[in-house]
Amino acid sequence: MPPSALPGSSQPSPAADPLPLGLVAGRCALAPLPTSRAAMEARGWDTVDVVLVTGDAYVDHPAFANGLIARLLEAAGFRVGVVAQPEWNSCLPWREFGRPRLCFAVSAGNMDSMINHYTANRKVRNDDAYSPDGAIGRRPDRATLAYCQRAREAFPGVPVVAGGVEASLRRIAHYDYWSDKVRRSILLDAKADLVGYGMGERTVLAIVRGLDAGRTIRDLRDLRGVAYRLGASEPIPSGPGSGWPGTLELPPFDAVATDPLAFCEMTRVAHLETNPHNARRLVQRHGREAVVVNPPALPLEEAEMDAVYGLPFTRLPHPAYGTARIPAFEVVETSVQIMRGCFGGCTFCSITAHEGRIIQSRSRESIIAEITTIAGRPGFSGTISDIGGPTANMYTMRCSRPDVEAKCRRLSCVHPTICKLLDTNHAPLRAVMREARTVPGVKRVLVASGVRMDLARRDPEYLAELAAHHVGGHLKVAPEHTDPEVLRLMKKPAADDYVEFDRAFQAASRRVGKKQYTVPYFIAAHPGSGLEEMIELAVFLKRNGYKPDQVQDFIPSPFDIAACMYHTGRDPMTGQPVKIARGLRDRRQQRALLQFFKPENWFEVKRALEEAGRRDLIGGGCDCLIPAAPPREALDRRRREATRALREAVSGDHIRGGPERTDTPRSGPADVAAQPAAEASPRPPGRRHRQRRSGRSVGYRPGRTGGTGSGNP
Repeated sequence: MPPSALPGSSQPSPAADPLPLGLVAGRCALAPLPTSRAAMEARGWDTVDVVLVTGDAYVDHPAFANGLIARLLEAAGFRVGVVAQPEWNSCLPWREFGRPRLCFAVSAGNMDSMINHYTANRKVRNDDAYSPDGAIGRRPDRATLAYCQRAREAFPGVPVVAGGVEASLRRIAHYDYWSDKVRRSILLDAKADLVGYGMGERTVLAIVRGLDAGRTIRDLRDLRGVAYRLGASEPIPSGPGSGWPGTLELPPFDAVATDPLAFCEMTRVAHLETNPHNARRLVQRHGREAVVVNPPALPLEEAEMDAVYGLPFTRLPHPAYGTARIPAFEVVETSVQIMRGCFGGCTFCSITAHEGRIIQSRSRESIIAEITTIAGRPGFSGTISDIGGPTANMYTMRCSRPDVEAKCRRLSCVHPTICKLLDTNHAPLRAVMREARTVPGVKRVLVASGVRMDLARRDPEYLAELAAHHVGGHLKVAPEHTDPEVLRLMKKPAADDYVEFDRAFQAASRRVGKKQYTVPYFIAAHPGSGLEEMIELAVFLKRNGYKPDQVQDFIPSPFDIAACMYHTGRDPMTGQPVKIARGLRDRRQQRALLQFFKPENWFEVKRALEEAGRRDLIGGGCDCLIPAAPPREALDRRRREATRALREAVSGDHIRGGPERTDTPRSGPADVAAQPAAEASPRPPGRRHRQRRSGRSVGYRPGRTGGTGSGNP
């Protein structure tokens, strides 16, 4: 029965205007979607079409994927019930709305659940930015697996569709840092019928509309942006597909799980097949079964982006949370995402893998309309906290030759050099920034997203405008390292690029009478970086007077090229060996070198310098990183650590590790997840603590006996 025939469904008025993606203006009511049976019945519904299960708190804001997808389906005429952060010990929360008419749509949330739970040192995080009051323990490890299996248990036979960052980046065999092994495609472990990968608007709508039209899951296997499992008796597809040129077979799971070279080949091929205009279908055998990954969904056009971000969000957490704070929401509450995607192709970052490298931008009118809406809300402070996206200054930038873009397999448009066909014009962005400042009620429009320095330096007018009007004292940039080989492996520009940009930005700030600084991010323990490389980075920081407060510890995120380097010790694109820092001790030393200027890091830095034979950097010389004698703060820290270790030994408790970086999430549904090295801002632990059993700490999975765990629930 189509949604129009359901009792109580909200029908568009005859005068309603059709929008791109088949949405209808005026269909949505400005109220959150139901999260309980009572709320469903209050709408006059006796059932829902789709149950959306999410590992995040339900926030009706375009920066939260659960809010965006729920509104999208509602605007398409479907009834949606939201199950946010359910208790996963039983399937009862999955039965809250009764049997869904079409499907369960499952997501672990805006972040991979393992990155959400654990630091780079595999310690349990102290907070969860996507939970009320930052409380931990509101979702299981590998949440997609648990949620899909509970959906199956609740209503056998109802299609289960997995999506979001976690499912997207684990769609084929992948290295899992927390269990330190190669795991199968998430399709097989979660037993989902389909995985919709990448940004999900086109894919989710196509799946739900297909089911509504009476098509079966098997009938939907020809959709772009989906991955599915083939049974042992089903033939492997070959030849061209529905709008794509052909099929490639990846090395099988048995090979990639044991052979580093096979894993490298799998990674290389998978990343070369990410351009939706020329990608081929991928097939990977897992024993007698196989996983099929269709080419990515086509990027949204400007009108489609406008339609998605123009949906009537309340821009608030669900009222059921009351006065509880949701830290991630507080960061993006007054932010405006103007584009998505990234053509940088950094090997340690998941943005390109999830959002695509083709930039998708909103129109100027759509952006200004959203800012006007925010400015008219009660209590608005006058500050738009961010106008940007994954990168602040890639708005409207695309290949100037669509015919070439359709054939290109280059993984980065800006490395090793900026492609001559890339349109790097900042004029459209400058126009949006200028108009945004004139919206009534708006006092400041900040750029909190990171700025791509090599692009910004091409437009002095943009840099001047940025310094004069859009920086609140500090500007985020990401040079990441200084060693040429490490930067090559990262696909980042040379270190001199940051030095020149920093000088140009400070000069632009001085011209308008402001004293402003760049906030550079650097990564410790990235593949290719050993003690020698990190020591040279520390010397570079010392000579230039940089003292980074926010640093990143490298986390190998599933699907990323850098994760392949970490696992195999090779660059998958060249096959050449890569230096890897695996041990916790090595990683600690690299991090300490990034912050050599902190007195409490003295012992770690001294040990690293002695091991590298660089005692010349200890003492009072110009390039010396630390003094000859330990400062009082270093001695105090050593005493505290010794006391804590003694208490741990006595109690058997597991020490929680603190965050590696105090950065905060940027605007966009997948930005935080797409930057795996970023750590959430520290918050006090919430009321939900880890369970304890037999004197040992148990993680988020019930019955697990400590550690990070890897088994299914």
